[in-house]
Amino acid sequence: MDRPRFQKTQGIVLKNLPLGEADRLLTLYTPHHGKVRAVAKGVRRVKSHLGGHLEPLVCAEVLIAKGRGALDVISQAETVASHARLRGDLWRTTCGIYATELVDQFGGEGLENLGLYGLLRDTLARLSEDHSPPIVLRYFEMQLLILTGFQPELYSCLACNVTLSPTTNSFSPALGGVLCPACRRSDPLARPLFLNALKVLRLLARGSFETASKVRLETDLALEVEHTLRQYMRHLLEKDLKSTDFLDILRREESDAPAFTPTR
Repeated sequence: MDRPRFQKTQGIVLKNLPLGEADRLLTLYTPHHGKVRAVAKGVRRVKSHLGGHLEPLVCAEVLIAKGRGALDVISQAETVASHARLRGDLWRTTCGIYATELVDQFGGEGLENLGLYGLLRDTLARLSEDHSPPIVLRYFEMQLLILTGFQPELYSCLACNVTLSPTTNSFSPALGGVLCPACRRSDPLARPLFLNALKVLRLLARGSFETASKVRLETDLALEVEHTLRQYMRHLLEKDLKSTDFLDILRREESDAPAFTPTR
């Protein structure tokens, strides 16, 4: 069946790139069509009626016209949520960009994932509120992995399938989860995962955001959880995201804290 000539949908702007003299090429994440790419014509002109509605991190109602060539065209746009507070704070803005980068990498083009859209929408809203950005991001990362089919194994050893004991185990990004002490050598690159970090990861996977947001983590524990999830996503994507380096810089400037290095 041919696609309709016009399509109306909500979409969160993941990124926009200059195209020609006055246009932009936008990538949006939508509830029913996943990632969508379309051109916003003339949006870089001062008098454009589309401009402010199609900035990164903005959620907008858009009307997309079927293009004659490879790319569709955004003919109308109206802001649903601007996330103005988020965009007015460098730290929270960078957290939001990190979230949209992850969705851009894990979200399929043209593939519906209503749960992932809702997760991104809620995450940007939470970053615009008074929630702790690190907790917001850790919850987002774990739920994104679940919604895209990459949930790590946190209850049984990936090598021997034994139920994990309440002790220091190891996390293997390559295998996608936890190894018990006896199977640690199954992956020489697996890193120790302390018991409290495992408990936090399980909470992020099975709990609600309301529950996760009440958890207060000591610095070393928070960094261990972050490091574990980041290493796993780096393995899946085979690269680091551009925003992660900037997040690290901003955090060091904020706290002047040394980087966390787990003990082997």
